[in-house]
Amino acid sequence: MNQSMISAAVTMGQLQHKLDTISNNMANSTTNGYKRREAQFSDILFQQINSEALNPTEAGRLTPNGIRIGSGARVSSTALSLEAGTLQQTGRLLDVALTQPSFYFQVSAIDNNGNESLQFTRDGAFYLSPSANNPNQMELVTSEGNKVMGVDGPITIPADHSKITIGQNGQVSVTLNNGAIVESGQLAIVNIVRPQLMLSVGQNLQAPQDIPLNQLIEEVNAGAGNFVQQGALESSNVNISTEMTEMIQTQRSYQFNARSLTIADQMMGLVNGLR
Repeated sequence: MNQSMISAAVTMGQLQHKLDTISNNMANSTTNGYKRREAQFSDILFQQINSEALNPTEAGRLTPNGIRIGSGARVSSTALSLEAGTLQQTGRLLDVALTQPSFYFQVSAIDNNGNESLQFTRDGAFYLSPSANNPNQMELVTSEGNKVMGVDGPITIPADHSKITIGQNGQVSVTLNNGAIVESGQLAIVNIVRPQLMLSVGQNLQAPQDIPLNQLIEEVNAGAGNFVQQGALESSNVNISTEMTEMIQTQRSYQFNARSLTIADQMMGLVNGLR
């Protein structure tokens, strides 16, 4: 296989990864709080090819000898876009949206190793689930059943409540059936300062990849600001028009490299047919 075929074949494989990323973005265009990813490319291995020098004609030459030929392009990373999605008013008391682009809710979820760990989501569609340890309590959970974490642990709600209020600073207040108001905790919210080091792990969750949490996130001071909106959900930040444009451009690049591969094959056929 000659160098042209290697470059084209390698790049086609990497363009397929970009198409996969675009497809995943489009598939999640209606997922609450979903953040799109964008494939980024870089060139890969270069080869030094030296020709036989013609010393009499190269006196005073300053440019390097030979040429360097690349081996195509590769997807170096998929960058997470933290651009905020639009807020949709639902009026539902357990729907909560974050108004700061880099803020995330903390949840307790099972990781790939089967261990319970802290993970992060922008999806604020919460629900109540009966507590396994106390029949008089209910737990605040995500649509996947993961516990929503508060500053002092999972958020629990008395079963005999009539209304739940979540303040703009994340404070959860509950009105009981007898009219009394109790505080049920403060939503644990973090600021992700290095989003490109977070890994999408499914269920609309982000998790660190073998990197200490204190290098990726900053705890948001409880009660110090207005960053929560009750009765609203953040929509996905995927723009279908942008994704379609990206997909068409990627398909054109794929076609271009496929054509390059075909031409290289035809040229080798011509060489083999020479007599």
